[in-house]
Amino acid sequence: MYIFKNLSNGIRVVAEKIDYLKSVSIGVWVGSGSRYETAEENGISHFIEHMVFKGSSKRNAAEIASAIDNVGGQINAFTAREYTCFYTKTLDSHAEIAMDVLSDMIFAPTLDSQDMELEKRVIGEEIRLYEDSPEDLVYDLYYRAVWGDTPMGRTVLGTSETLAGIDRDIMRGYMKRHYIADNIIISVSGNFDDGFFDLLEKYFGSYSFEYEKPEMPAAVFRKGNILKQKDIEQVQLIVGFNGIDIMDESVYALLVFNNIFGCGMSSRLFQNIREKEGLVYSVSAGHSAYLGTGSFDICAGMSPENLMRVCELIAKEVKTVRRDKLTADEVERSKEMLKGSYILSYESTGARMQGAGRSLLLNKPVYTQEEALAKIDAVSVDDVAEVIDRVTDETTVSTAVLGPVSEEFDYSLCI
Repeated sequence: MYIFKNLSNGIRVVAEKIDYLKSVSIGVWVGSGSRYETAEENGISHFIEHMVFKGSSKRNAAEIASAIDNVGGQINAFTAREYTCFYTKTLDSHAEIAMDVLSDMIFAPTLDSQDMELEKRVIGEEIRLYEDSPEDLVYDLYYRAVWGDTPMGRTVLGTSETLAGIDRDIMRGYMKRHYIADNIIISVSGNFDDGFFDLLEKYFGSYSFEYEKPEMPAAVFRKGNILKQKDIEQVQLIVGFNGIDIMDESVYALLVFNNIFGCGMSSRLFQNIREKEGLVYSVSAGHSAYLGTGSFDICAGMSPENLMRVCELIAKEVKTVRRDKLTADEVERSKEMLKGSYILSYESTGARMQGAGRSLLLNKPVYTQEEALAKIDAVSVDDVAEVIDRVTDETTVSTAVLGPVSEEFDYSLCI
């Protein structure tokens, strides 16, 4: 059962008490990601994620790390397009230390100018590392193809040029506008006692804020193709379609469909393109859901000489599933697979914290495990057939290609 509370300053809390554990995961979720950024600010949300670990009103960078390390805990953060999350996992007896560290670094970072210049170099190395990871880079190309030069289509990391233009005043201004009560969720999963919420109030409830919640720019999926030549051994390919947004309850039917179609070693894509043909090392499909938009995409990596044949086989699998849909037996088998993987993933307090925190921040319902399993059980063959038609619509097919490929590549091969 989830407990929902508001702190005195308006920060919302969702907590799940699991009293047979001896640990607790605490996450602070902020509606700050690359989708909120202007072109000039691109990468600032991720930059902030780095900078709050560099020092706060109470601790320098080494002391922030050691405060959690010294009690055997974990502290980390990540930035996405629609949010940033800072989180800890500690023994329940050390929850107050975690709250003290998290609240101080998030709400009272020093943002030292010298540290900022050093961290720009660190993020520059991260960007170069990303450029050397074709499996990641091709997704940035795909996002640019379907969302264009918009906040949704830009990278989370930003560029060396945009980072160079961000100084301490710009970062403080951005944090004042985005790190506010209406835009922050605290999510908790694990064991805690009756005084836990008083501690949350002590460490997070005393901060005041000047601004209202910022508006998130709209993002419209458009049909697009993009190719980037790169001297690498494999070609990375994404074939995608307009998907469903994060509020759409048909996500359960989509997950049931994709368990059979493109998720895992038993999927049709893996069996028919890798196992039977031996043309790829990896091939899979997945969906990315956001507020007001989404994508269903198929990704594969292959030798350049196999690209055309892989495109033909992907197109064949899409056409087959659009025509024949899934059988009743496949739907039932997929539902059991999905329930099993869901239950196993939720044996982690970190996963439970993330699921609840992300949902509440994005104003989605926060379902209990029992409610989520009931949603899966309720999926019908007709539900799956309907979602297949929606997320494999040939009029929206879009492609990203990265590698040693001719600029004359025929995108029509992909569908």
